[in-house]
Amino acid sequence: MSRRPLIAIPARFSASASALRYRADVTARALVDAVYAAGGEPLVVHPVAPGAEVDDAEVAARLWYADGVLLPGGGDLAARWAGQEAHATEYDVDEEQDAFDLAVARHALGTGLPLLAICRGNQVVNVALGGDLIQDLGERTHRHVVHEIAVEADSVLAGIVGTAPSISCYHHQGIARPGRGLRAVAESADGVIEAVELAGAQGWYLGVQWHPEDTAATDPAQGGLFRALVEAAGARMASGYSSS
Repeated sequence: MSRRPLIAIPARFSASASALRYRADVTARALVDAVYAAGGEPLVVHPVAPGAEVDDAEVAARLWYADGVLLPGGGDLAARWAGQEAHATEYDVDEEQDAFDLAVARHALGTGLPLLAICRGNQVVNVALGGDLIQDLGERTHRHVVHEIAVEADSVLAGIVGTAPSISCYHHQGIARPGRGLRAVAESADGVIEAVELAGAQGWYLGVQWHPEDTAATDPAQGGLFRALVEAAGARMASGYSSS
């Protein structure tokens, strides 16, 4: 029996967690469930970037085993990474977390490691590629909201979720100027970019602004995003590529 493709997921820092008493490294149960249900083996990675600095080579060495990467949601990315001013509504900013996630994004994109970026993860990749963010969506409410989006028919995303899927959102920021090579392939009715693809990517890449893990267990379209990641990771694993 062949092993499952190994999907690295950077943990999120948490001030507390049930039964753990103190600060914790956590990830969403729905997220790891979705990766596992798709045939992958989710492996949560401890983010380390003391002083908000981390060497890309160190991150590459730590992810030597990975067949794919999932950059998950979480708190806001510090505005300074995109050369912007912080907004009064920013929350849960942790620059050590930021520095690690940005290095993971650079490593995955630079080596062709299959990468699915979700919500904050989508914003991390955009900033890593030189883009910037809408620091607050204002009256455009995208927290605790389920709504339809319009997906470009010629996109990879459309082949997975269709052209008018219902999505589960929780974010107050979004992509403003897409980074190098990124193409917006989905948009909400109020003009927010909901997904991007990367032209000329070395490996499989997709960035979505919503949380597909929320409904992956009951919505085959959302579960399909995780299956696509795991399938790409499995193909890389079978080819004998190393992530280092």
